[in-house]
Order: sequence, then C-alpha cells, then structure tokens
Amino acid sequence: MLLAWAGAVLVGIALGMLGSGGSILTVPILVYLVGEPEKLAVAESLAVVGLIALVGALPYGLRRQIDWASVVWFGLPGMAGTYLGAYFSQWVPGVWQLGLFALVMLLAAYFMFRPQKLPGQPRPRERSPLKIVLEGLGVGVLTGLVGVGGGFLIVPALVLLGGLPMHLAVGTSLLVVALKSGAGFYKYLHLLPAQGYSVHWDVVLLFAALGVAGSFLGGRIAAGIPQLGLRRGFAGFLVLMGAFILWQSLPRFLHG
Repeated sequence: MLLAWAGAVLVGIALGMLGSGGSILTVPILVYLVGEPEKLAVAESLAVVGLIALVGALPYGLRRQIDWASVVWFGLPGMAGTYLGAYFSQWVPGVWQLGLFALVMLLAAYFMFRPQKLPGQPRPRERSPLKIVLEGLGVGVLTGLVGVGGGFLIVPALVLLGGLPMHLAVGTSLLVVALKSGAGFYKYLHLLPAQGYSVHWDVVLLFAALGVAGSFLGGRIAAGIPQLGLRRGFAGFLVLMGAFILWQSLPRFLHG
C-alpha cells in the first residue's frame, strides 16, 4: 500500500509541475496498486480529482483569476455531460472503461508532447458559445466514463474557443474540473451499490490529501525546470502507461 500512497503524491506532483495531466494517473494507481475494480476506481478517481482541483482553484478565485462566464458556458454543460457519462457507464464493462481510459492517456500524451503556443496569443479571440457548450458536454461525457478531469482538453478549449488569456484559463479549468467531477461522482454514488460496490472514503480522502500536498511540492520543483522538457517527458510516460494498460486488458477484450 505504500506504493499506492507514493503514487498519490506523484499525482499531485505532476499536477503541480504541469498544471494538468496528473490526475490521469489516479485510475491506474487505484487499479494496479490499490487493487480496486475498474468501475470503483473510475468513480473514486472523480472524487479525488474533484477535491484536488477544488483546492487548486481557491488561490485563483482569491486572485480573481476565474472567468465566471466561462464556468457557466463550459462548466454547466460539462457537469451535465459528466452526469450522463456516469449514467451510461452502467452498461459499459469495466474492462472497456479501462481500455477507453488508456486511449485518453495517449490523447493526453499527444496534447502534452506537441509545442504549446497557447500562452503566446497576442489578444483574446472572439467567443464561440455554441462550440464552448458542445466541447464542455463532450469532455464531460468522457470524464464521466473514464474518471479523468480533462484539464489537458479544457485549457486549450477555453483559450481557443473561449478567448481567455492563459492565466484565466488555468484557474477556470480547475473550477470546471471540480464541478463536473462532483457531478459525475454524485451519479456514481447512486450506481455503485446496485453493482455491488461501495466507496472507500478513507482511500479517497487520503489520496486527495496526498495529492494536494504533492501539488505544492510539484509547483516548487517546476520553478527551476523547463516546462517543455517536463511536458514531453510526462507525455512519454503516459504513452508507456497507456500501452501497458491496453496490453494488460487485451486478453479480457478478446475473451469478453
């Protein structure tokens, strides 16, 4: 279990160093190190991710670096999408959820590996409310199905579609992640008992606390390390993890 707790700290460190992507480690840690079933790991991951994101959003809120209009346009559809994704999950086998999760890891690796041009935008772009709503809904459904916060998708969407400067996009993204993770977890609380599962609150709270502590440590470490190298190194790690999950799940795909 010590490896699992170390993994929880690693989640926070990754979040603190990169600003997004760290929460994508939560599900594999819960499955492979804690030994939880896939569906329970996805549900508990939403709770952990939501708590870490909520704590992370507080300093941005105090500095007024949250765009509340984008929270409405993106966050509310995201909450609805996450609720729907969690609802649909009852008909999706756990192994398929884990396989989809591995594909999301590879998608996250792509977003992290490519050059980041978003912070250099010279001026805010015109908002596209319909696109923001659709993006929020789509990312929300994905969040509900596989248990990731989706910050690696939300931040670019808020900048490119919502016209936000980067410093506002990060704080807004954290609050959106917290809101939709909470919506998805709420739905899972009603679905898990019928599937024979119950939330391990001790695991959720300890993971969240270690993740928050790790995020502060990660922020300090990141201060002296080039972000491009960090992101690409983490992207390579996500590719390896995604490939490992697919390889581990392949026999169950073939025989399920």
